[in-house]
Amino acid sequence: MAPGNAGTAKIAHNLALSPNDIELLVRVAQEKRIDLVVIGPEAPLADGIVDQFIVRGIPIFGPTKRATEIESSKVFAKELMQKYNIPCARSASFSEYNRAKEYIKRQNPPIVVKADGLAAGKGVTVADSIPQALDALSNIMEARAFGSAGERVVIEECLSGEEMSAFAFTDGKTVIPMVSACDYKPVFDGDQGPNTGGMGSYSPPHFMSLTLAKKVKETIMEPAVKAMAREKRLYRGVLYGGLMITNNGPKVLEFNARFGDPETQVTLPLLKTDLVDIMLAVVDNKLEQINVEWSQDACVGVVMASAGYPRSYKTGFPITGLDNLDKDILVFHAGTKVGLELGQVLTSGGRVLTVVAMGKTIADARQKVYANISRIHFDGCYYRKDIAEIKRSQ
Repeated sequence: MAPGNAGTAKIAHNLALSPNDIELLVRVAQEKRIDLVVIGPEAPLADGIVDQFIVRGIPIFGPTKRATEIESSKVFAKELMQKYNIPCARSASFSEYNRAKEYIKRQNPPIVVKADGLAAGKGVTVADSIPQALDALSNIMEARAFGSAGERVVIEECLSGEEMSAFAFTDGKTVIPMVSACDYKPVFDGDQGPNTGGMGSYSPPHFMSLTLAKKVKETIMEPAVKAMAREKRLYRGVLYGGLMITNNGPKVLEFNARFGDPETQVTLPLLKTDLVDIMLAVVDNKLEQINVEWSQDACVGVVMASAGYPRSYKTGFPITGLDNLDKDILVFHAGTKVGLELGQVLTSGGRVLTVVAMGKTIADARQKVYANISRIHFDGCYYRKDIAEIKRSQ
């Protein structure tokens, strides 16, 4: 693992390497004769890490730099969807601030304003008024809050409905859907407060049906993979579609070029087929030979965060209670590190842990999660109490 955390330290050899130091990672993979490399974060994918490993003949799971543009450039993704009739929100793209400003003034709120490039999930504003949209635009294009990611913007209509995340394994030809999930971005209960990288999730969505799953595959995931192949950007890896299920069917909010976080933590526990077999089949262009099976159970994950996240927060606090959980509970580490004392785990980030449980129903899994998460503690720990609470229009 590079760089790894206190959780991966128990199951892997952590290497103190930056995920963005591609040359060093290549060298270490060669020295250690690594058989398969799997990329998690988006930045190294956008920087072309997959291309560099392929050139060296090292098997790697993930899309190339050109294929990753489906995530790293919202303008490219939007143009691809419009060209190939993949359902999405109406939008316009701009590289000139004044033209974008005039366009916003002619729209009816709510309006969605997006920085073109990677902004760690923080480059999107859903504005309820014209002044708020103009502030977001100024922040992106004038103040350059997201650096070069804000050289272009996408301004689009705000879709309403049920939001969900769809995933598919693909080798560029075969597309095999994963189970889908719903995640919770705002930091506080009731979807209040600023957006985060995700405060929890559950799978499968309570509104998912075989008909909807078929429609998502046939109108979004398969056409996107075919479109990328036609554009000579063969897409291999996991394709993630952030979708809104509207009254007019599923529409794309965004694509990501990797496993989603924290949704992966509630989808992969439901996978019955060996993940490595699937990944190697993708690398070898033999995905059609794999029978991917899923559990019929439900899965719920709740994120434990540091007080102050997603803004400023303190780290270095000991975490207690990790050894006091039911045997079937999974704990995924994110912002943790190994302490100086034997067995000690310390906080080292904003999102610290995700506690995950499976059950026959979403309600069963939810009850298990919250019964166990209360046993874990660190100074300032915070988690939402309403993850997978199925009510409102749900």
